[in-house]
Amino acid sequence: MIKITYREAVRAGLREALQKDPRVFLMGEDVGRYGGTYACSHGLLEEFGPERVRDTPLSESVFVGAGIGAALGGLRPIVEVMTVNFSLLALDQIVNNAATIRHMSGGQFSIPLVVRMATGGGRQVAAQHSHSFEGWYAHIPGITVLTPATVTDARGMLLAALHEPDPVFIFEHAYLYPMEGELEEEAGAVDISKAVVRRRGRDVTIITFGGSLWKSLEAADRLAAEGIEAEVVDLRVLRPLDGATVLASVKKTHRAVIVDEAWRSGSFAAEVSAQIMEGGFYDLDGPVARVCSAEVPLPYPKHLEDAALPSVGSIVQAVRSMQGA
Repeated sequence: MIKITYREAVRAGLREALQKDPRVFLMGEDVGRYGGTYACSHGLLEEFGPERVRDTPLSESVFVGAGIGAALGGLRPIVEVMTVNFSLLALDQIVNNAATIRHMSGGQFSIPLVVRMATGGGRQVAAQHSHSFEGWYAHIPGITVLTPATVTDARGMLLAALHEPDPVFIFEHAYLYPMEGELEEEAGAVDISKAVVRRRGRDVTIITFGGSLWKSLEAADRLAAEGIEAEVVDLRVLRPLDGATVLASVKKTHRAVIVDEAWRSGSFAAEVSAQIMEGGFYDLDGPVARVCSAEVPLPYPKHLEDAALPSVGSIVQAVRSMQGA
């Protein structure tokens, strides 16, 4: 095992992909000379050259579209969008081209494209750069949506995504980049079709993904000190959603709390809640609860940002309320 940060794990995945497959190239804003906004591509330009690590203009629609074209032409592009809010400028390319070309061509063309982007709040970058739009993308048929929360997944999901014939969108919570974790030296691609139970429990299931995983695990530890054993399910893959793992856990614990950093209204948490009600209603001992961000643009001041985001305390309180505490 080696100790490594989340950003180093992403970089290791990028380096391995570039080394192993000459069709792979990385492009995006500041990925080359600057080394990446979050230092995930630091040193790769010097190692692989400007043909494989390409700085792009500040035009998301153009370089995401170029990635789609390169994928159609037989390459394996990895497109980095600096933050999730900037991806909105490329929605036409994503929704109307990347997600639909296989369907509209009758299966004649595929788009083996990987798009990575930073997501999430908690870093005092204000309302425009703190969105959590993973649930929006999970609404779109034709793409896969991944939310790696561990160093193993940060590296392994990228490697797995490059073997997919259709577009894969990877949402890396920016708060995780400096986080350290252990990675097996021989670790390779990971399964990008399954959720993972990160902590076993018997009293309640906490369902989450991305940056909220670590808050949920800390909340589970606090609850354990009170005699409440929470099971924590890391969804990891939002589309296609592994509903079977979620329902199996709820069947065991009979209670569910969903933690999602997006706004509550129309959130991915609402979709998970609906699937639990449809597939596991008679296993529940009470209503499904959701812990989401406040219905406001995320504030810049630290104390207000913390108040608006899901917290360890708000997760603990949601579980206590279920238990009648």
